[in-house]
Amino acid sequence: MSTGSTPPSVAKFDAGRAGEYLVQSRIALAGYDACHELSACMLAAALGTGQAARMLAVGAGGGGQEIVSAASLEPGWSFVAVDPSPQMMDVTAGRLNELGLIGRAELHIGYVEDLPADGAFDAATLIGVLHHLPGAEAKSAMLAAIAARLKRGAPLIVAGNRFAYGAQQLLMAAWAERWRMQGASPAEVEAKRGKILQGADPPASESEVAALLGHAGFGPPTWFFSSLFWGACLARYQG
Repeated sequence: MSTGSTPPSVAKFDAGRAGEYLVQSRIALAGYDACHELSACMLAAALGTGQAARMLAVGAGGGGQEIVSAASLEPGWSFVAVDPSPQMMDVTAGRLNELGLIGRAELHIGYVEDLPADGAFDAATLIGVLHHLPGAEAKSAMLAAIAARLKRGAPLIVAGNRFAYGAQQLLMAAWAERWRMQGASPAEVEAKRGKILQGADPPASESEVAALLGHAGFGPPTWFFSSLFWGACLARYQG
């Protein structure tokens, strides 16, 4: 992904969205905390508990919940977080500092490609990112960039929307009801619907996610979490 200009998938995470992310994300994704907690549990199960590990957290702006959850489970893990949005990374830095975790994390504003491709990471997370990338080529490039920085056999957590929005009208309607349940007015619900559709291009199916992973050198994914459009899986880098 080029760093010469700001793509729409990054520009939409401006200061306004960053400021509301910690609250809004938990409404938009029912089970937000459970997804991150289970992701940490899956990584610990894959790596073995009580081990030292170096983790790559891609797209960890907005609070770094993947780091918060994993750090609470495994005290021997350290983290390198990368996100192209300065505003979103500011939220993460503030939260990690508040929780006393900032010393266990390196924060990089930029892209995965900016990090050395030295296969040094024991595991990685890509949570809430893939469906913001336009087209299969950009998605494949992201997964390949992550793969180049993982050890052979390293687990990767991929979580995000994995159905085309237009093909799942009932899920979209239920997602709108979720906002109504939280007190949003009809106008606010429509505004939220427009925001989720802005610049989004989720994979069409779980099979498409598996194909993208396979193309980048990962094995078959194990799915472990689902919430309307959202799904989370773990796949190992096979080299």
